[in-house]
Amino acid sequence: MTTYLDFAATTPLDDRVLQRMLPYFQQDFGNPSSIHHPGQTADHAVEDSRRMIADCLGADTTEIIITSCGTESDNLALRGTAFAERQRRNANHILTTPVEHHAVLHTVQQLHELHEFEVEVLPVDEYGMVDPDDVQKRIRKETAIVSVIYANNEIGTVNPIAEIGAICRQHGVAFHTDAVQAIAHLDVNVQCDNVDLLALGAHKFYGPKGVGALFIKKGTSILPVQTGGKQEFGLRAGTQNVPYIVGMAEALKITKNELAMNTAPLKEMRDRIIGQVLEEIPESQLTGHPVQRLPNHASFVFRGVDGNELLMLLDLAGFACSSGSACKVGNPTPSEVLTSIGLTPDWALGSLRVTLGRQTTAEQVEAFITTLKELVLKARKL
Repeated sequence: MTTYLDFAATTPLDDRVLQRMLPYFQQDFGNPSSIHHPGQTADHAVEDSRRMIADCLGADTTEIIITSCGTESDNLALRGTAFAERQRRNANHILTTPVEHHAVLHTVQQLHELHEFEVEVLPVDEYGMVDPDDVQKRIRKETAIVSVIYANNEIGTVNPIAEIGAICRQHGVAFHTDAVQAIAHLDVNVQCDNVDLLALGAHKFYGPKGVGALFIKKGTSILPVQTGGKQEFGLRAGTQNVPYIVGMAEALKITKNELAMNTAPLKEMRDRIIGQVLEEIPESQLTGHPVQRLPNHASFVFRGVDGNELLMLLDLAGFACSSGSACKVGNPTPSEVLTSIGLTPDWALGSLRVTLGRQTTAEQVEAFITTLKELVLKARKL
């Protein structure tokens, strides 16, 4: 049986979430835009779920937009705000980082190439962390939006989001953060974090795939990217996926309520992996911040190892891990995240990401550490 250690890629659906979703597939199946009783039952479920999500984030109900995933949330935040700010005050400058998820990087790249926005990339340190002082130096009156990832999916580093957000507030510039990885493991609160737009995806916190949300602070200028009907306050047209929305809200509520209980054992197992790998495997290096990192996230590079070969060896041995973002599988070139923190190809190509979840046990961790030591040696010989 495979030991799953790739919870940053996706998580299994919580049984409690499944049970909450089931009635909305066949029993309460109405279209929430319909005015009859079945439609209004579905609409109430959507709005109750929106309220639950808002409460979990410290937001108002009207500030939550339902999307299909974290990627769509990022797209709506970036495109919608950039176009709105250009229209409103001729702002044409986007400030972001080299360690963003492709949902952000590829979106701002297209905004630059097709729509002539100026994109400026903030520097990061050897841990992939943004210094708020660099935001202060580079933000300007022409800046339409600043986008900084909350917690990096590849190397686990958590950014000083509240400090960056405070700087953006001082300058009156919209601040977006991709919190897709953070939301399952950190106490995210949009008020404390000073964010204007925050993206999340349900399948990262034991909810269903195919549904996400975007927090948009009241007063933020934004235009719809997907047009049609008037769903989601006119910002995201399309019939709402009621069972998935209900599932996302339930999953987020459970995650929030059980956060402290789940964090301690994950952090203990994470630290065990990091300590043993660095001590017992020669020419190994931790990637990401040693302290300011996700509690379930351990990531490494091994010099002289082909990361994809190592993943295949681990898979054959019964361990499912990753070399970084699940969206980069099979890419033989070094990750942009790893090169941006200064790693050379002989190190960066040997990356491994190990992410733990609610189902992970200490026994599985010990077995993994033993197997990894053997397989890194084998991969180097190959």
